[in-house]
Amino acid sequence: MKVIVGLGNPGPEYAQTRHNVGFWVVDRLADRWQAGAGKEKWRAWVAEVRCGAEKVLLVKPLTYMNQSGESVRAVINFYRDLDITRDLIVVYDDMDFAPGEIRLRQKGSAGGHNGMKSVIAHLGSEVFPRVRVGIGRPGPGADVVSYVLSPFPPQERLRVEAAAERAANAIEFAVQHTFELAMNRFNRPPEACGG
Repeated sequence: MKVIVGLGNPGPEYAQTRHNVGFWVVDRLADRWQAGAGKEKWRAWVAEVRCGAEKVLLVKPLTYMNQSGESVRAVINFYRDLDITRDLIVVYDDMDFAPGEIRLRQKGSAGGHNGMKSVIAHLGSEVFPRVRVGIGRPGPGADVVSYVLSPFPPQERLRVEAAAERAANAIEFAVQHTFELAMNRFNRPPEACGG
């Protein structure tokens, strides 16, 4: 079984913001895998689906971003046989990459992302797969919180929507094959591979 967690903030006022890109990716997978309405459990929206032979749990924490780890920890506590180094994938927005870029990694620090800080703290480990979707950085002197909680301008949004689709493709490929193979395929520029 695989657990795919998208990070974001609950509520319609946050739905279109930069900080909710992780939710966008999980929503794409939910549509693709016909997850239906899902349910509320472990302080999260969850849906159990199948991707080929693999059972997959889609998760969107309903805590606010900086408490995302509480929900992730509850899921991991329930599914005690899960190996977080292999069976968990967390997807989230990242200011270190330009809008439209994605990057897959098997471990690493939170990089200043409060949702990832919470997940790492509650899991007690930085070693678990993650998919980062670039949202770019605010201009000099701009407030970071205001930036991540604001929507994309139209041109950027198109690039990030394409990146969210590509991130969903990468996660689907990782579930069907391995995360290592997904890294090899999707960590190249979009024009370098058709995936």
